[in-house]
Amino acid sequence: MIAGAKISALAPFRLRSFRFQWMADLSTSWAFEMETIMLSWYILVETQSVLMLTLFASTQYIGTLLSPVFGVMGHRLGNKQVYCAMRACYTTLATIMMLLVLTGALTPLYVFIISCLMGLVRPSDLVLRYALIGETMSAEQLMAAASVSRTTQDSARVMGSLAGAGIVATLGMSVAYVAVAFLYATSFLLSLRVATISRVAGLAHAPADHAASTGQQELPDTSIARDLRDGAVHVWHSPQLRAAMLLAFTVNLTAFPLSNGLLPYVAKEIFHTDQAGLGYLAASFAFGALMGSIFLSRFGHALPPARMMVVFSAVWYCMVLLFAYMSNLVSGMLTLVLVGCAQSLSMVPMSAMLLRNAAPRYRGHVMGIRMLMIYGLPIGLMMSGPLISHFGYRLTAIAYCAVGLLATGWIALHWHTHVWRRNAPANKP
Repeated sequence: MIAGAKISALAPFRLRSFRFQWMADLSTSWAFEMETIMLSWYILVETQSVLMLTLFASTQYIGTLLSPVFGVMGHRLGNKQVYCAMRACYTTLATIMMLLVLTGALTPLYVFIISCLMGLVRPSDLVLRYALIGETMSAEQLMAAASVSRTTQDSARVMGSLAGAGIVATLGMSVAYVAVAFLYATSFLLSLRVATISRVAGLAHAPADHAASTGQQELPDTSIARDLRDGAVHVWHSPQLRAAMLLAFTVNLTAFPLSNGLLPYVAKEIFHTDQAGLGYLAASFAFGALMGSIFLSRFGHALPPARMMVVFSAVWYCMVLLFAYMSNLVSGMLTLVLVGCAQSLSMVPMSAMLLRNAAPRYRGHVMGIRMLMIYGLPIGLMMSGPLISHFGYRLTAIAYCAVGLLATGWIALHWHTHVWRRNAPANKP
């Protein structure tokens, strides 16, 4: 069994296109994490406001509503073409920001403007990553490929967070932003080497009876609006997909703000540490997530995805609640390792389950709708600012975790047949 698991973990790299995609995604993820950690601290220090920090964090997700459109455009124009265009956009915006930093012209206003522009595109990056995986990998390799792909984000959150904080602290923000722009440019060049998979060829690899088994008919292209509607209908009529979407919205609304977006506030106001301490906290969360991804890449092929996403979402909330009671940096770091591991063991199986249970024609649509659920994160962040100001961080964390646990339990009970039964399609590894 272990030998089989090892082969399963390494199998995606046998595909040349996946090797280039993995390296391109790694460069992009490193740039994302370095940029986020630097700009979050910059906004907090310059404005001295947790409300402005949460507003800045929220700007990175304003384009979430466009994620289904990016999924449809990937289906129509080719996933690689849209994928490369997004990487070109990151490179251009990062270069503009780099020039502002180098000339000393950077202000919080410019940060907000460029962050908003980046936020129109960035939330859809995972849509194209997973769409490319879905069209190039066999069903048996989806869990391994999704897990290995996830390591690009988790390793970047470990090293990118530390690098971003460390370079700024030692060499200054100018050098750090040169590094960020270089990583984005490298990602764009690597993305050009990803294989172009035609839509017809992708559909040819799908089982002939898949559309019939999901109750969907292959429809000719008509309009983007029609494609968006058809994708939404496909999700609505698939209970396991609906359950996953609601769970994704719940954790983005109540878990991610506490374990991600509010870390600069926790580092400064709760643990009384500096930017380096913030880097350690972010890296601890990412290290736990990386360990979870590595575990799934080796053994995930034998685990029930839907059960995993439900059980470890509940564990995630319990760990976040424990983190809210930590009073020093070291204990907070150790707890965040557990938080990150639980998050990975929940979200990676969810992605693999969505790819496996979505009809091939609608994979991009489904992943686009999945990213739409991230809109819970800016809502949760914007709500947390006033709540923390009035009730404090700990009481806000307790309320968020209580709501999240109740919602997770309801989802598990309401869709028990579809997400908990061992023989349910959603639990097929």
